[in-house]
Amino acid sequence: QVQLVESGGGLVQAGGSLRLSCAASGRTFSRYAMGWFRQAPGKEREFVVAITGSGGITYYADSEKGRFTISRDNAKNTVYLQMNSLKPEDTAVYYCAAGSTAQGIQMKRGIDYWGKGTLVTVSS
Repeated sequence: QVQLVESGGGLVQAGGSLRLSCAASGRTFSRYAMGWFRQAPGKEREFVVAITGSGGITYYADSEKGRFTISRDNAKNTVYLQMNSLKPEDTAVYYCAAGSTAQGIQMKRGIDYWGKGTLVTVSS
């Protein structure tokens, strides 16, 4: 069983930056691919980015390429999402996910665990 706890959300002005963290319990963190999703009010949860267990390969949604960066520290059982040049349309609850493969996470398949989310609000 893996528990995921997100942190780092908050209120930021457009053009600003935030770094989200997702801390995972358990000793098998490196076996899981990890990803970030987000859900804006009234919209479906959408894929943002995923990373393989080793951290060597990443997959980004087209709209976040160049602005968001995912990384992980397997020694700390933590995955990060660095978000730069934030826009009001980035406002959403951001969720951390753990699954068997990064490509699967990208397609919302094989996700074993979800965090409860952290709210990011970008003001104009």
